[in-house]
Amino acid sequence: MFKKDISPGSKSKVKSSIQRALRTQLVTTYPLLAPHIDEIIPKKEQLDAMKIPDRVTLYLIGPTPLFYQHMTDALLPHLKLVHRFPTCFPSIRIDRGAIRFVLSGATLMAPGLTSAGGRLPSGNPEEQGVYGEAKVSEGEEREGWYGGRELEAGEPVVICAEGKEEACAVGLLAMGTKEVKEKGKGPVVEDAHYLGDGLWRLATE
Repeated sequence: MFKKDISPGSKSKVKSSIQRALRTQLVTTYPLLAPHIDEIIPKKEQLDAMKIPDRVTLYLIGPTPLFYQHMTDALLPHLKLVHRFPTCFPSIRIDRGAIRFVLSGATLMAPGLTSAGGRLPSGNPEEQGVYGEAKVSEGEEREGWYGGRELEAGEPVVICAEGKEEACAVGLLAMGTKEVKEKGKGPVVEDAHYLGDGLWRLATE
């Protein structure tokens, strides 16, 4: 969606009632953001909306991009917000071999997640943790936690990468994580926002 450079559109002030609704929507979609919502969208700060191509709205406070929305789809975090709050978003991990494809704007395919370097939720909803939180088991490398609950098609997801500390992409799942494990093939995330794309490079000053 953002493979090409984007020209900044005009900004408009978001009404306080809509700003409150967006805060609620963010916390509902990403419950782990709840303790940080006043830091992300302070009640007394002015939230702005910038229209960018392909019917996408980018929400900002000052020059800081926070999240974006395609038409009425789910609110997705800008990667700069993900890097500020890395443990607050459902995450999956690609293997090293998939990194260059994701960072060129290619569709994320299942093999990059089901290989030895990939990580998907365990499927046990009783398993609790904070996404991206490091844990150490005896004889295992230190790595992030990728969630017990299976994620469904259409849910937002952050894409981490084997051997990298910061997330490299964010998008909507085209296939649920349980199905990814069962099929082992097919597209998993299409039209992701990724490091170095037009949205990442967009001038918001």
